[in-house]
Amino acid sequence: MTDSKYFTTNKKGEIFELKAELNNEKKEKRKEAVKKVIAAMTVGKDVSSLFPDVVNCMQTDNLELKKLVYLYLMNYAKSQPDMAIMAVNSFVKDCEDPNPLIRALAVRTMGCIRVDKITEYLCEPLRKCLKDEDPYVRKTAAVCVAKLHDINAQMVEDQGFLDSLRDLIADSNPMVVANAVAALSEISESHPNSNLLDLNPQNINKLLTALNECTEWGQIFILDCLSNYNPKDEREAQRPEILKQEIKVFFVKYNDPIYVKLEKLDIMIRLASQANIAQVLAELKEYATEVDVDFVRKAVRAIGRCAIKVEQSAERCVSTLLDLIQTKVNYVVQEAIVVIRDIFRKYPNKYESIIATLCENLDSLDEPDARAAMIWIVGEYAERIDNADELLESFLEGFHDESTQVQLTLLTAIVKLFLKKPSETQELVQQVLSLATQDSDNPDLRDRGYIYWRLLSTDPVTAKEVVLSEKPLISEETDLIEPTLLDELICHIGSLASVYHKPPNAFVEGSHGIHRKHLPIQHGSIDTGESPVSAGPAAPIEQAQSVIPSQGDLLGDLLNLDLGPPVNVPQQSSMQMGAVDLLGGGLDSLLGGDLGGGVGGSPAVGQNFIPSSVPNTFAPSPTPAVLSSGLNDLFELSTGMAITTGGYVTPKSIWLPAVKAKGLEISGTFSRRQGQMYMDMTFTNKALQHMTDFAIQFNKNSFGVIPTTPLPIHTPLMPSQSIEVSLPLNTIGPVMKMDPLNNLQVAVKNNIDVFYFSGLIPLNIFFVEDGKMERQVFLATWKDIPNENELQYQIKECHLNADTVSGKLQNDNIYTIAKRNVEGQDMLYQSLKLTNGIWILAELRIQPGNPNYTLSLKCRAPEVTQYVYQVYDSVLKN
Repeated sequence: MTDSKYFTTNKKGEIFELKAELNNEKKEKRKEAVKKVIAAMTVGKDVSSLFPDVVNCMQTDNLELKKLVYLYLMNYAKSQPDMAIMAVNSFVKDCEDPNPLIRALAVRTMGCIRVDKITEYLCEPLRKCLKDEDPYVRKTAAVCVAKLHDINAQMVEDQGFLDSLRDLIADSNPMVVANAVAALSEISESHPNSNLLDLNPQNINKLLTALNECTEWGQIFILDCLSNYNPKDEREAQRPEILKQEIKVFFVKYNDPIYVKLEKLDIMIRLASQANIAQVLAELKEYATEVDVDFVRKAVRAIGRCAIKVEQSAERCVSTLLDLIQTKVNYVVQEAIVVIRDIFRKYPNKYESIIATLCENLDSLDEPDARAAMIWIVGEYAERIDNADELLESFLEGFHDESTQVQLTLLTAIVKLFLKKPSETQELVQQVLSLATQDSDNPDLRDRGYIYWRLLSTDPVTAKEVVLSEKPLISEETDLIEPTLLDELICHIGSLASVYHKPPNAFVEGSHGIHRKHLPIQHGSIDTGESPVSAGPAAPIEQAQSVIPSQGDLLGDLLNLDLGPPVNVPQQSSMQMGAVDLLGGGLDSLLGGDLGGGVGGSPAVGQNFIPSSVPNTFAPSPTPAVLSSGLNDLFELSTGMAITTGGYVTPKSIWLPAVKAKGLEISGTFSRRQGQMYMDMTFTNKALQHMTDFAIQFNKNSFGVIPTTPLPIHTPLMPSQSIEVSLPLNTIGPVMKMDPLNNLQVAVKNNIDVFYFSGLIPLNIFFVEDGKMERQVFLATWKDIPNENELQYQIKECHLNADTVSGKLQNDNIYTIAKRNVEGQDMLYQSLKLTNGIWILAELRIQPGNPNYTLSLKCRAPEVTQYVYQVYDSVLKN
């Protein structure tokens, strides 16, 4: 019979009967009675009057009965503190029981009974359990310390329990170590300034040893702890010995879930080196014969990535791929051809002897990727393939049935073939150009066809230089994560962020105040890095950085939400920022177009980076008239537009170090002055030659920020010279949603090269001066915005009164609509407006004497609220 019988009784006088049964001499009767008591407690009945009778049942060696009694104690001890003291002796006795399960049960229950009167009696039993011979008891006692600290922090510190926890980090049992780290981490959260987890290389090694043996939850606690450790030097930070010899740990097991198998493949590629490549290739070749199609495809792809990453292994990888092609398994063959195409791009003119083998499998290719790869190979090496024209013509027969990817590749391949064998393929090239330009509805295909047609008809020599130009070698991009994103992912290494390769705010919806972590050693909020394609002749800025998120996810829909009248935005120039050629050459000059460049086709200073149609100034929205006062019951603050004296400006930091920009150093910050946004920069020449022809360009960004004027550097920047530049900005440029939302990517050009860096714009420079909402509109809007759009944050360690807070925030165009005092707590109701018309409503709660403020933000575009919170936090603490 199941335990459901204990929940079905409705007898009168039940409490009296239970009391009698609890005092029965027979153990089984008492056990049944306690089960009935727990059942009654579970369904909400008050059985607290049975407290002394239940406590008497603690004196038993029956583990099940003892668990039930402890469960009852945890539930009623707080409401019956005087009677709870009766159980102290039993706790002390159970903590010395021969059975480790009972000792652990006793110490766990002690931590769950939140009664001040009995905590002092529990110190000695807890001290013994922290040094217990059984690891199960020790790990339970570690968690109990954290719970006890929450009840009485001073007592825990006085009794030396924190030192005992630190000692447990060196414990031989990994779960004890994990629980000790978890307890110390939880205590540290309530004491942010204390250094409880004083990590050093010795205990770091102990944590790493425990990491491989404890449970997943234990691993998370340890990884979180390790992510907060600040290495003393670069050598310690790299810790090369951790995974150096551990490649076998990541070999796939037959019973691994598919997502684990795929992740292990990625890790194996990251760890692949000349020393272990033989092992890795042998494993990957074995995986390529598995039955799971997705896993096999990724294994074949991994072989190619190893070839690109470890040059010494390329020949062995090609040989392995040829063996796999000989299996004639269709999807293996097709994946191998895609991979070999990439190997050809990495090592041109080195492995062309295998092309004949590839051509034998031409008829079996039915996937667009594989067909496009094969067409590329034929076009690239057409001069070495006798029947290249026949092969490409066979693809041309079903041109309109092919995917766009195949059509574009086929067009380029036939043009390459024509440039290499013009006399034999003139008819073929005319046929493909006709199909692409006259018979196709695809604008990309049509445009490329017209470009090729014009090139071939006007200047075949130039066409040959362009189409058959030497191409940059590809590289293995496994580790190419944008540096600022990488820093944040390292801080969240114990969470899903490190799996998704995205910051938590990118995939956690409705999170209240996610704390954005940063690595401790930084040179400001802006990170730098030269573009991997900057050596190319015309590298557009979109290719310069890998941080741009999904190109199609524009902010047009997200940021057009407005509670008031729409913002008047001037018409954009037909020449988009993204279409401007950074290096002054490219297609426009090739086709005879003129973009206003200087002598010899090079751009004049600033002209080729800044569209000429952008106005020199961009006035903010006009300030509305003074609002009339109408409510006297709820709001008691006079209205009217305030005059701001200038908002908070973050200190200048180095954006572009000289070592990454051939001697050019750029430091700077952003500011808003008298309704105008500025990018305030210091340019320093640390090279041995002078610098001229400065120009600047921004990539598309979430708020459409572009420079209003060209970069105002009109004289050469001499060696060891610095110049201050204040560049006015406006928000009429092209918009694209970035991640994070306030990310700005910048290209700076001079006579030496083009340099790239990216950074985060503080959101307060987008707070406009007409952001004070009328009070009745505020009330209606607050109610109208859905409750799920309201996010709460904590502003900690702030010692300002309400009036000072209101004044500081007003300098940054955060306007107080009203102030109320509720039960001694000051409540400020505030509004602000962004340049794109988004309104944000705020409620700030200030409790006199409490340095922690509560900030509630409501907005129709909740994506922006975390950045608004960051502004509040910065302004009030500086």
